[in-house]
Amino acid sequence: MSLTDKAIARIRELIRSGELPPGAKLPPEQQLAAELGLSRNLMREAVKALVVARVLEIRRGDGTYVTSLEPHLLLDGVGAAVEMLRGPTLLQLTEVRRLFEPVATGLAATRIDAAQLAEVRGHLTAMRAARADAESLTEHDAAFHRAVLAATGNPTLVSLLDGISSRTLRARVWRGLVDADAAALTVAEHETIYAALAAGDAALAEAAALVHVSGTERWLRDHLGAD
Repeated sequence: MSLTDKAIARIRELIRSGELPPGAKLPPEQQLAAELGLSRNLMREAVKALVVARVLEIRRGDGTYVTSLEPHLLLDGVGAAVEMLRGPTLLQLTEVRRLFEPVATGLAATRIDAAQLAEVRGHLTAMRAARADAESLTEHDAAFHRAVLAATGNPTLVSLLDGISSRTLRARVWRGLVDADAAALTVAEHETIYAALAAGDAALAEAAALVHVSGTERWLRDHLGAD
């Protein structure tokens, strides 16, 4: 570990131990550096890195605070990291999505309320209207899935899968541009998912989502293999 990494680990340990809980203000730089046995330069570098990681936030004129440490903050970097991946890693991401998203969709079927179901239905209606526009269709596709995941009531799951899907979203755009039958098939698959959610049928919702995600994965595997 570099000295900066060690400094980061020291501050993280204070947060993990509860000495610096979410929302807590860090002691003045000089005081904290002395308490941890670090130089002020190392302390600054560690704080900068933890600010980028959304663990700390600097409030100008006030000081440095521990963030809420909510999943949407800490996992926000997943999407950014995913966007940097290339080649076969796209298939790896669709495999991860296939493992998690169908189960999450089944869970949503047991928890979704009327307002959440109406939101999902609204995105499905928008998808039907956007069949001729691949880019618009995939935007509503992504919104549909975010609404379904939100119905699980599990923010960690939502943040994780949303980060993974940011990369596969472009694959769905690509599919819409290349495959003339993709739009009709995509809408039909989402209608099946919605019907299962509306019926509160967890097994059917999970199965419908698995068919949908597996289709995207199979299409990608065939096309990447051809390339």
